Amino acid sequence: MTIDNFNELLLAARAQALPQRLLFVFTEVSLPDDSTAQQQASFDAGQGGALEPKMCVDKHPDELESFGDLVREAEQFEQPWGMVFAAALSGLPGQAPSSADADQPLNAMVEAIKRGDIGNYLVFDRQGVPVQLW
Repeated sequence: MTIDNFNELLLAARAQALPQRLLFVFTEVSLPDDSTAQQQASFDAGQGGALEPKMCVDKHPDELESFGDLVREAEQFEQPWGMVFAAALSGLPGQAPSSADADQPLNAMVEAIKRGDIGNYLVFDRQGVPVQLW
């Protein structure tokens, strides 16, 4: 299944046979203080940098009507962010995962992002547009 926008993610999560919980990690792209001039130039051109997880949240798909709902909630924390990573956690028949069930997978997601192991996640920019990271 291809997800072309955030609303398709919500629809896909709601359509699954098993109830879902959506996991989100908000990140900022930064450049280490000891970066070289070449790294700085690449970063200024929109390439490179390091992903820095800033905050995370889990939501039942019915708790969000749109990407705007997620952004409004994130803005309450006044943390800078540029991209949000998304994943889904399946529950059991008739039983959605709880927030407590999401704690360990969210922590694992944060650690994976820190390592640069990001291939298993959907990534959206601040407008909810999918981002391809190489």
